[in-house]
Amino acid sequence: MDEIPKTFYRVSIKALILNESRDKFLVILEDSGWWELPGGGLDWPERPGDCLRRELKEEMGLEVVEIKQNPSYFLVGENMKGKRSVNIVLETKVKDLNFTPSEECLEIKFVSPEEVESINAFRNVKELAEILKNKQI
Repeated sequence: MDEIPKTFYRVSIKALILNESRDKFLVILEDSGWWELPGGGLDWPERPGDCLRRELKEEMGLEVVEIKQNPSYFLVGENMKGKRSVNIVLETKVKDLNFTPSEECLEIKFVSPEEVESINAFRNVKELAEILKNKQI
């Protein structure tokens, strides 16, 4: 098996879904017990918007109605397995929040950047919260 060069990253497209007052963002509880941003891995030759629509439909049963054209945030780091990852975060609106639970999404909730410190959240959620703490979402 070929070794993946250290310059390669797993690319995931993540949704930034804000509440009505735009002071909290949506996170999902995975079956691992960790809170994550909605979305998932970009498959070749998929476009980012198509990836986000697919992932939210597959994992949550939600219908995307709008995705901002330009990324809101670009998060770079390592995932839980120590693999390099890139999360492209796009502000997204969904038709409603009547989600269908799955292994990848047991529960959903809105959290403020400050509340993220008190939940079992993945690195990317914590990183996004830190960015948002000092700026208006």
